[in-house]
Amino acid sequence: MGDATIPPVQTLSLAATRRAALAAQGFTDARPAGPPTRRHLQRVLDRTGLLQLDSVNVAVRAHYAPVFARLGPYPMELLDDAAWSHSARRPRLFVEYWAHEASLLPVADWPLFRWRMRRYESLKGKHWKAAHSEPELLNDVLAAVKELGPVGAGTLERELGGPGKLGKGGWWNRSNTKIACEYLFAVGELTTGARRGFERLYDLTERVLPQEIHSLPEPDLAEAARRLVERSAVSHGVATETDLRDYYRLGVQPCRQAIAELVEDGVLEPVQVEGWRNPAYRHVDAKMPRRVRGRALLCPFDPLIWERARTERLFGFHYRIEIYVPAELRKFGYYVFPFLLDEELVARVDLKADRADGVLRVQGAFAEPDVDRPRVVAELAEQLREMAEWLGLSGVWIGARGDLAKELRKAI
Repeated sequence: MGDATIPPVQTLSLAATRRAALAAQGFTDARPAGPPTRRHLQRVLDRTGLLQLDSVNVAVRAHYAPVFARLGPYPMELLDDAAWSHSARRPRLFVEYWAHEASLLPVADWPLFRWRMRRYESLKGKHWKAAHSEPELLNDVLAAVKELGPVGAGTLERELGGPGKLGKGGWWNRSNTKIACEYLFAVGELTTGARRGFERLYDLTERVLPQEIHSLPEPDLAEAARRLVERSAVSHGVATETDLRDYYRLGVQPCRQAIAELVEDGVLEPVQVEGWRNPAYRHVDAKMPRRVRGRALLCPFDPLIWERARTERLFGFHYRIEIYVPAELRKFGYYVFPFLLDEELVARVDLKADRADGVLRVQGAFAEPDVDRPRVVAELAEQLREMAEWLGLSGVWIGARGDLAKELRKAI
């Protein structure tokens, strides 16, 4: 017999790949006809796989914004309830852990990160040294959480006799007790039982997770990587190896092995995307719509755009967050939201929710080259009004920065 015929690799246009990515992320799903429900929130989670957490609150916290981008205005309490409260009637949908970064992820996915917890157990050097520097500190923290939880690190410090050797302070000068809490979170002994504002209130993981999840046998790294790569592929539609690896911050070798197995099993299909240097993979169930219609403001931590190199490959949109850039050197602003219109990123706006004055401040507004400016202005104005109302603000204020500011001010 001769050699088996190897099927040719399909070539996808960039436009088709972009539409597949938007569909995979939920941007082709119809918005709710009525008030969004937990079912709609679950649909978003099925598409994105996780929501990144971030402490910046200049406009709206990062985990709320992707849901707004996909569902439109919804009560934030809907997400809070799904993430940080629990009852027999309404079990929580999310649990916190280190996935992409600090993230909300489906409760059922928690066991897939036990390999990462085991790795963190081995890092008792500079990251966790303070947590192990005082005899019995970890046991004391666990005992206190068992008695008091859900409980914040500050309360635990007081219960355990005050700040540790590093002194009481902020993120970069945390007490030994806080570091012990973070270590126990990283290795899976503690998780977030609730939040007060944005303060994490720790509780025993066994009390937060359903017993049927907490007691599942630990999958080995190869099995966990395979399942996480498949989830990543579902959320990408079409992706390179780097894209698939970055979504859950996997190692190179486990990711490559998982991709090879998924290709062999027909779950992933190797493809070539026009203009992309590296090979890509299409999930077998990825939708390839003929067109995409809609609009959305994307926060810097939206999973559609958080991998900046992929954002540039997909949309020709160079994007960097400038929070840590000195003000005088920023090109577009402190906290910039790209504006998605149909299948393109057509503008960017630097947003601040001014709760004291009750307005959404557009501190800069910039159009991308060669866009339909009248339509972009009209659609962006409506989207900004919608966002302001969702945030409980009375209006939109447009500053002077940016080539789109004057037209947008007239429209608003």
